[in-house]
Amino acid sequence: MKSFKIDLFSDTNFGPSLEMRKAMYQAEVGNEVAGEDPTVNLLIEKVCDYLGKEAGVFMPSGTMCNGVAYRTWCLRPGDRIFFDRYAHAANLAAGLPCGLVSATPIGIECDKGIFSAEQLQLAIGERKGYNIPEGRIVSIEQTTNLGGGAIWPISSLFAIQQVAKKYKMVVHMDGARLFNAVVATMISAHEFCRYTDSVWVDFSKGLGAPMGAVLCGSKDFIDTAWYYKFQQGGAMHQAGILAAGCLYAMENQIERLIDDHDNARLLAKLLKDNPYIQINPEDIETNIVIFQVNNISLTAYKLVNFLESQGIRLLALNDKTIRAIVHQGISQDDIYSVSKVIKLLLKDPL
Repeated sequence: MKSFKIDLFSDTNFGPSLEMRKAMYQAEVGNEVAGEDPTVNLLIEKVCDYLGKEAGVFMPSGTMCNGVAYRTWCLRPGDRIFFDRYAHAANLAAGLPCGLVSATPIGIECDKGIFSAEQLQLAIGERKGYNIPEGRIVSIEQTTNLGGGAIWPISSLFAIQQVAKKYKMVVHMDGARLFNAVVATMISAHEFCRYTDSVWVDFSKGLGAPMGAVLCGSKDFIDTAWYYKFQQGGAMHQAGILAAGCLYAMENQIERLIDDHDNARLLAKLLKDNPYIQINPEDIETNIVIFQVNNISLTAYKLVNFLESQGIRLLALNDKTIRAIVHQGISQDDIYSVSKVIKLLLKDPL
């Protein structure tokens, strides 16, 4: 297995701290399936209060949260789920909407992963008939992944909610990086989530927990979600060991996310003056940096491969585009090192 000195592939790619491991080791546990694990129950209580939702359920992963939520909301095979064109759940979750939910994913072309009420309205259309699947869910990412960590503004969430209500649809928030949005804007999670019918948060992205997410909504929604959680193999026993890591993350790791945002902006500023790179530092809102490589002799794939040989890992999204995600395992010195290596390579391409 390859080892990387500087890993910007994902904000999940660093291990739990010694303090988090200690909290997990000392966790009080019980039967999660029966609602008897006190640490899981405490985590759910804290997350529901944080998000302003009535009930919640602990899951191993955010992907399971999405699958369970979509299955809970969809009523018939073929029901439509509306996403931004490059949404993670629609494109990078092993065909989850079709393969697991039997839903029809509808991608909306938009800027930075944030579509407008007008774009949603156009995607829904006005046609009716037995051959037209019903729209059930509007699924949004907060923050956007392949949209470069962009934050859905409150005004956009409100406008989307109004269109969804008009068509008797629900709004589901994939909150994989909701904590980043909260820290960046100083807007409460409660305010972001008041425009959603279901939402989940992840403790492994940026917060250092080895795994764990909590899906929230109304009590009726969560009661049904439990059925699909069982069916998808999500029922756990003595899960407090995992929940303790999530609790530690929630209580100690959220505020420091601002350091990741600062380092992401620093990387963008360092790359901006390179004539072979296209990036606007003003676009960096949180911890994700996406830039274009404009060099006829060097593709994004080749650049990423060379960086890997130097112990640096990023992700090539296509021939021209590279993504870097900053996290607590990345220092300011690491950012300068990455920028220096990229600059040297593009100055004299292989």
